[in-house]
Amino acid sequence: MAETRKTRPVSWIKAALKDFEAFPRDAQSVFLGALTIAADGGKADIAKPMHGLGSGVFEIAFAFRGDAFRVVYAVQFASGIWVVHAFQKKSTHGIRTPKT
Repeated sequence: MAETRKTRPVSWIKAALKDFEAFPRDAQSVFLGALTIAADGGKADIAKPMHGLGSGVFEIAFAFRGDAFRVVYAVQFASGIWVVHAFQKKSTHGIRTPKT
């Protein structure tokens, strides 16, 4: 008997979607693939839990053509996946955010 997949819907905060749409198309494709994996109940290799924000909050990090892009999403078991933030890092000191 075939197994039924239970894909959760992916919803977006309006500001996050607007910022995401400004990402390069190739970067968008990578993020959408990772969000699809999350919607299917998995976790993409480029996603990691965000400590200190509670369980179920993840960050997808992707470097593309010398720039770093991030998407933050929350998994809610009853209602699905919520993308709450999308941004391009502006750090001039590598991957870490400067302490100042």
